Amino acid sequence: MLPDTPSISQLSLVISQAAAPAFLLGALAAFIAVLIARLNRIIDRSIYLNGIPDEDSVRCRLKADLPRLARRAAMMNRAIFWSVAASISISIVIVVGFVSAFFHIQHERGVAILFIVAVAAFTVSLVDFAREVRIALSEFDHYG
Repeated sequence: MLPDTPSISQLSLVISQAAAPAFLLGALAAFIAVLIARLNRIIDRSIYLNGIPDEDSVRCRLKADLPRLARRAAMMNRAIFWSVAASISISIVIVVGFVSAFFHIQHERGVAILFIVAVAAFTVSLVDFAREVRIALSEFDHYG
């Protein structure tokens, strides 16, 4: 049997507590969009370089950039993975908040652990993003 439904004041409290994670979720979605856009640029550049025929001696030297692009793509892939993991953790935080209010369950420790996991995953994602940007700028190809 289901317990009594939460009162309006209990739901209001849960909604106010879910607001901060919801804003973080929105920020993560925007960050993931930035990461995907960068990954798409890397992939487009790789496709272009792979399309250069080996007989084109003038532009064939540009293919030396392919290993660097592969490293950058791998970093973007990891950054996207960790950002999605953070987003999933934050989504679970929101769900746990509402479910625990509905069933009158203490949830503070679980939510705290999930929030720590989300922030840690987001931090790892930011580190991979920073490393990719550093590679992109430090080894910038001036070939056009």
